[in-house]
Amino acid sequence: MFCLHHISLTHFKNHRKCEFHFEEPVIGITGINGMGKTNLLDAIYYCCFTKSYFAAQDQLLSTFGLDGFRLEANFEKQGKHYTVVCIFRPGSRKELLVNGVPYEKFSAHIGLFPAVFVAPDDTELINGGSEGRRKFVDTLLSQLDPLYLQELINYNKILLQRNSLLKQMAEQQMRDQTLLEVIDSQLAASGELIFKRRQKLTEALLPLANSHYQDIAQKPEPLSINYESQLLQTSFMQWLQNNRERDLFLQRTNAGIHKDDLRFELDEKLFRQVASQGQRKSLLFALKIAEYDLLKKTNGFAPLMLLDDVFEKLDEQRMQNLLYKVCEERQGQVFITDTHETRLNEAFAKLKSASAIHTLVSGSVVKETNISSQ
Repeated sequence: MFCLHHISLTHFKNHRKCEFHFEEPVIGITGINGMGKTNLLDAIYYCCFTKSYFAAQDQLLSTFGLDGFRLEANFEKQGKHYTVVCIFRPGSRKELLVNGVPYEKFSAHIGLFPAVFVAPDDTELINGGSEGRRKFVDTLLSQLDPLYLQELINYNKILLQRNSLLKQMAEQQMRDQTLLEVIDSQLAASGELIFKRRQKLTEALLPLANSHYQDIAQKPEPLSINYESQLLQTSFMQWLQNNRERDLFLQRTNAGIHKDDLRFELDEKLFRQVASQGQRKSLLFALKIAEYDLLKKTNGFAPLMLLDDVFEKLDEQRMQNLLYKVCEERQGQVFITDTHETRLNEAFAKLKSASAIHTLVSGSVVKETNISSQ
């Protein structure tokens, strides 16, 4: 069992100072827009990943007009209790402590407190470019395998070095082939490891996602999902050698695992070109539930599920199918935000899991409603 019992936020976004206590497996957070529902979920995510789900820079997370923030979360995992404290002060190194012990490397924290986040803009995973889909795969793998995260960091560092060298060689009209070959060898070795890990993951992930999609849709739809990589065709080193002249001309690396993608098709047509809004959200949820299942299977316990404003553009049947999958079948702790308290009440009343609804006003809880399990 893995769950969050308590979290306190100080100067985090619109939460100046507040605390939240959670005891139920299914937790609804409701209130009008601007009350901090999404910010609360983001604070939980931050304590799991040492970063915001939405903002690239910690400076953007402080309450307007104030400097820095502090988060403290109390988790229970397989019978043991953990207190995670995150402190950010402008101009100084961020602090991250677990049970009072600070980290030397924040990357060591990733995967210890697994979570899956679903937000409205995540439909870009379906509609947008390949970068978002690689990030989805990398986030999952980083939680499953700490060595993968280190290899990914190493690959990106070498890739920057290679692109910098390509630019330098073009500007100075010189060709240091020896140094380029050394870097190519390092990049290829790192890239091949990442490719093999991604390939193994997607072999398990993609059939799961397809199955969940059919369950949510409640009718058979001709969906296909495939992992695309240049390394499926030939080795990384061969790609680098074949593209060397092109890379030198364009001053960047044009082949590698940083070009990988997931391809979604519906009835043999590109999914985003023919799918409805409901179908796109169904596919998004299917991918996220598959991510959740792999984390649960590997760790032996369910991750947190954070669902932000997920009911928009879903018909009632798809919504109830989704709730059944995440709240009943998987038996982990689920957080759901919605602007409509009545809609949450009606949806939760159909669940067997004990649940509660926290209603927010101005970033604080003004009402808590417990809904008994059936």
